[in-house]
Amino acid sequence: MDRLDPRAVHASPVPIVDGGQGAVAGGAPAGSFDPWSYRDRSSVTDVDLVGYRVEATDGGIGRIDSASHEVGGSYLVVDTGRWIFGRKVMLPAGTVSHVDHDAREVHVDRTRDQIKAAPEYDENSHGDPAYRDRLGGYYDVSYTDVPPGTTR
Repeated sequence: MDRLDPRAVHASPVPIVDGGQGAVAGGAPAGSFDPWSYRDRSSVTDVDLVGYRVEATDGGIGRIDSASHEVGGSYLVVDTGRWIFGRKVMLPAGTVSHVDHDAREVHVDRTRDQIKAAPEYDENSHGDPAYRDRLGGYYDVSYTDVPPGTTR
């Protein structure tokens, strides 16, 4: 699979029919979104992503502080440094559009503002099903709200 250029236009709100199967460019099959699963599991299998830079569609947001590869429950915790006053954010794995191991970067398909507006990360309750439902729901809604012309 070719890597996508995060500065290029890749998304379209219109589903693309791929061999009759239907898919959204760079997204989950048939336009569905699974917040807790990596889209390309092969790019993260047996890889420690801690320390990788995280790039939103409109710029960097920080570095990965911890990462989970739990099937159906994967996520990244990103230390935003000074960007959001030292706040950490939790990104469900489904937001990852691609990983560039050479550059040690993880690209997500959300804007900085979408990430900033997400439910606040609480390291004591990040495993709580209610928190995960709220966070997953937020990113599920923002998946449908990704404007045309941004990476999906």
